Amino acid sequence: MAESKKKKTLWNFVEHLEGDKVVWIIVLMLILVSIVCMFSSTSRLLKEGETRIDLVKSQFTTVFMGLGLILVCYNIKSVNFFRNLSKYGFLASLVLLVLLVSKIDTGFIKSISLNGARRILSIKGQQLHVFEAVKIMMVMYLSWAVDALKKGELKGPKEVIWQKILYIYGPFLITTALILPGSNSSAIFIGGIMFMVILLGGGNLKELSILAASVLILAIGSYGIYKLSDGKYMQRVGTFMNRVSDKDWEEIYLNSTDRKERQTALDKIRQPVSAKIAIKEGGLIGKGPGQSTQRYVVPDISEDYMYSFIIEEYGFVGGLLVLILYVSLMARGALIARNCGNDLYAALCVAGLTLLISGQAFLHMCVNTEIGPMTGQTLPLISHGNFAFLCFCGAFGVILSFSRIAARRIEKETLMAEPLMEMHEDVGARLQDLEELEEYDI
Repeated sequence: MAESKKKKTLWNFVEHLEGDKVVWIIVLMLILVSIVCMFSSTSRLLKEGETRIDLVKSQFTTVFMGLGLILVCYNIKSVNFFRNLSKYGFLASLVLLVLLVSKIDTGFIKSISLNGARRILSIKGQQLHVFEAVKIMMVMYLSWAVDALKKGELKGPKEVIWQKILYIYGPFLITTALILPGSNSSAIFIGGIMFMVILLGGGNLKELSILAASVLILAIGSYGIYKLSDGKYMQRVGTFMNRVSDKDWEEIYLNSTDRKERQTALDKIRQPVSAKIAIKEGGLIGKGPGQSTQRYVVPDISEDYMYSFIIEEYGFVGGLLVLILYVSLMARGALIARNCGNDLYAALCVAGLTLLISGQAFLHMCVNTEIGPMTGQTLPLISHGNFAFLCFCGAFGVILSFSRIAARRIEKETLMAEPLMEMHEDVGARLQDLEELEEYDI
């Protein structure tokens, strides 16, 4: 009788895939949602002469690049590789932010202002959204810095407090200060994520209170510059204050008799109100793919208001599915971080990146449902934005790589553990045979 051969099936491939399989499923599901949404989203993304098929082709290209990046990171089996790379995260962030804030404009690189916000560097025509890269690099850098501090590996001053200021608190404040001119909401969000990484790393509560007070002083100083310059400098402070002010633009639009004031009010409420209309019209199961109407009203529906668009086309069910994916990521990230053992760097990286992705998703959803003011935060891996997509793919690749390492550590500890009871050799052999039989089609 010929020897049975193991069949190569998709299930066998998935079964032998290392790393956290739930995270793999979440990544693939989010990518599928992004492809479907790009096909039926706003035509504003189309260039002259293009069709929606061209848009989907472009999205597929970005998706394949993103999956390639995930696989590259996933197949790096050394924590030390990521640790050594992370130590340069602040330097890279500093260079990008300085170029952005300095309004550089050469033939090769240019700082671009879009809608009054300076967030993009154009490098030979390719747009690089600086904040998307900085938020990931700083999470990984601070994870390294906190871990290196605990291990006594930091160079420079011998006093621990000065090491913290030089490697942790200083970079935190500098990064936040450089982000502020481009986006107050991004500075608050990214600063909050960095703060959580330091806190999870065992930060001193007294020192962190001083750090929080320093950020508050920085914010007050920015507001002072805005007021003293009559809005010439730190213009985003004015934008932020308008968004959180108590001025009821809807009331002004309904009751004002001044044409200019009514038009200003309409411009202010057009996007958030249309987003709420999209959610209401979505109902339970939505209008169906390509049937959204609010995409013609909301210019940024493929970016800042993607969640509203999903609910309009796929209803409460579709919105709930997306929410479950991000909640599941948060739960699995916590599990992976816990299983990283004594490796503080890996645990902080996983926790920080998970908080970053899921936190940004929840913030996006809150804005879309008008629970909070407009922030400009996109829906990770779903909203349009090629560079942001690739950055988040890199983050997922790191999480999957560390989940792979964590799984191996768990397996090693299990094999080294004392057995609860002695197993007879014949029984052990039979169990092994059964495990092998399960891999064959008999």
